[in-house]
Amino acid sequence: MKRFLAIAAILVSCSTPAWAEVKTETVSYQVGAQTCKGVLAWDDAIAGKRPGILVVHEWWGLDDYAKKRAEQLAKMGYVAFAADMYGDGKTTEHPKEAAALAGTVRKNQQEWLARAQAGLKVLRDHPKVDGDKLAAIGYCFGGSTSLLLAHHNAGIRAAVSFHGALLVPDTSADRPITAKILICHGAADTFIPEKTIQEVRDAYAQLGVDYQMIYYGGAQHSFTVPDADKKGVKGLRYDPAADRRSWAAMTALFAEVFEK
Repeated sequence: MKRFLAIAAILVSCSTPAWAEVKTETVSYQVGAQTCKGVLAWDDAIAGKRPGILVVHEWWGLDDYAKKRAEQLAKMGYVAFAADMYGDGKTTEHPKEAAALAGTVRKNQQEWLARAQAGLKVLRDHPKVDGDKLAAIGYCFGGSTSLLLAHHNAGIRAAVSFHGALLVPDTSADRPITAKILICHGAADTFIPEKTIQEVRDAYAQLGVDYQMIYYGGAQHSFTVPDADKKGVKGLRYDPAADRRSWAAMTALFAEVFEK
């Protein structure tokens, strides 16, 4: 009987999982004179260094949506950092103000790149992160930011744009684009002109970029954001199928680029 109980105890202990516990921490960092406040997320049950993923918010600023995506990535075993591209954790619910905030950053590409690289540095320097295994993902404004990092060879292995404003890379620049790129695009997105999409594809072909561009039929802008329909902006709509499939495409890409 004692032997049976001992064996049972061993079986129970072997079958009990180590419960994951996602931790989050607000991290202040500087970009010139601007103080930014990003959110770091990681699974405290995992030992050792792991890949790091930069998460860049939509034009609304670093809101709960971007933070929840960082937590999702932490549950998958990554360290994720939701960067603050506007400074002081600024957010807005007003489309005109959001457009102004994003536009202010985008009009100065050096400053835009500096802010993105500063967030990436927080991730790279973290003791739980393998600094050679980094990627960036982003939504809307954040999608174009992830592409900006890829186009400037910021030391990331992959860049993922979800319903992002697409950037045409400079084909005259004397630098290859080494990151693998995934663009997840709504086929019914009225915010991104087809002309721009073709220019991006032509430039990537000229530069020999390893990229995928996936169209999701019927999906509009912000198709991954559950409350997109509540923003009161025509052309924004959540699409659960496109959300699920685009996340799966990202997951597959990360499995590829971070494979041991």
